[in-house]
Amino acid sequence: MSLHFAAVSDIHGNLPALEAVIADIAARGITQIVNLGDSLSGPLWPRETAQRLMALNWPTLAGNHERQLLTIDPAEMGPTDAAAHAAIDDDIRAWMAALPPTIEWPGNVLLCHATPDSDDTYWLHRRRKGSHGRMREATHEEILPHASHHALTLCGHTHMPRAVTLPDGRQIANAGSVGLPAYEDDVPSWHVVETGTPDARYLSAEFVDGRWQVTLHAVAYDHESAARRAEAMGRAGWAQALRTGKMG
Repeated sequence: MSLHFAAVSDIHGNLPALEAVIADIAARGITQIVNLGDSLSGPLWPRETAQRLMALNWPTLAGNHERQLLTIDPAEMGPTDAAAHAAIDDDIRAWMAALPPTIEWPGNVLLCHATPDSDDTYWLHRRRKGSHGRMREATHEEILPHASHHALTLCGHTHMPRAVTLPDGRQIANAGSVGLPAYEDDVPSWHVVETGTPDARYLSAEFVDGRWQVTLHAVAYDHESAARRAEAMGRAGWAQALRTGKMG
């Protein structure tokens, strides 16, 4: 385990984006990678992405979509989970079932998917009132109730990259999404998440001079191939998100 590592999250079955991120990380000389969850769900390449991740054997978390894939009746699933459920096999389900919700990392680091105590709570961003569902950055007062004692906590879930330093020096960073730069959801109320570009996102963290330094990265890749795949699977909204980082 390294004090210089990369964190990816929310791949959502986007194998071309994942491969581009892997190459970018390698070009930076980083050899240790952790995965913060929501790896497969979506209409793209869930089975192939799972096979790639299983072979890589990175430290990997279960996100809310892993939980949903394993616990919700397929007849009750939304289309994003249903597409992945139809594509994966028992070996992949067993891999997902063994994934932990959090991991302690050297250097007083906690890895989680959404917050340390939830896999589906928005942390560093909130729905902005009166903004047609658009998001805003959460305040320190909103962030603090979920913060652990760790010097650095890494999360994903909202797909929106951000690094925050609290007044006492604790740091919290969201890696963003490798595979899905925009989406809309109606839980807990309707909202739209948009990064504004089609790039794949991840972060790197290095322990230097007694503290963690976090860098957010955006990686261009062949997003058109992913958008065409989404269209072929009947998901025009995903295709729009993958091409532009925005919803229609």
